[in-house]
Amino acid sequence: MSQVKGLCVMDVDGTLILEEVIDLLGREVGREEEISQITSWAMRGELNFERSLRDRVSLLEGLPVSVFDKVFKSIQLTPNAQKFISILQKNGILVGLVSGGFTPIVERLAKSLGIAYFSANQLEVKGGFLTGKLVGQIISPQVKKETLEKWREKLKLPKERTIAIGDGANDLLMLKSAGLGIAFCAKEVLKKEIPHHVDKRDFLEVLPLIDWLE
Repeated sequence: MSQVKGLCVMDVDGTLILEEVIDLLGREVGREEEISQITSWAMRGELNFERSLRDRVSLLEGLPVSVFDKVFKSIQLTPNAQKFISILQKNGILVGLVSGGFTPIVERLAKSLGIAYFSANQLEVKGGFLTGKLVGQIISPQVKKETLEKWREKLKLPKERTIAIGDGANDLLMLKSAGLGIAFCAKEVLKKEIPHHVDKRDFLEVLPLIDWLE
């Protein structure tokens, strides 16, 4: 790909993939119901995202890091996600992933899809086990927005050549910051604020919204 013509930044859990990874990790520790409930509140914008994330991660204490191999094998891409990404890449549109999920999963997803740009939360590990804590910067709604802007500036692209796709309340600032924000099978809080939405879980439905795609 000689020239970058655009940037598409995607959320991961509930957007690129069908599952919420933290709920799958919760299943492994026997706390799926509790974690899943907090996740749904956070995605609807009813809880502070960062605090809710720390609360959920604390419940994962003691899980072995080998759990990520098992979880990665169980996640499913949203229908036509791979085809959609491939079409964008062939048209000179760089794809980035920015996730409130976790690096061990997001990094593998990015590599499997030929995606160079990704950002996610880092879980603290000691002696091969999760401590229930996060390390480094939290991928908050504000950080998602800033990440899109940082990548856009690095690629020297105008705002109108940026696309952001997400489904939860924590994607709102990122979607508003892009030239084209798309609420994908999204929570009501997002659909109220974002004019473009796709309500069918199929990434090919997104293509007609990108009017500068050749």
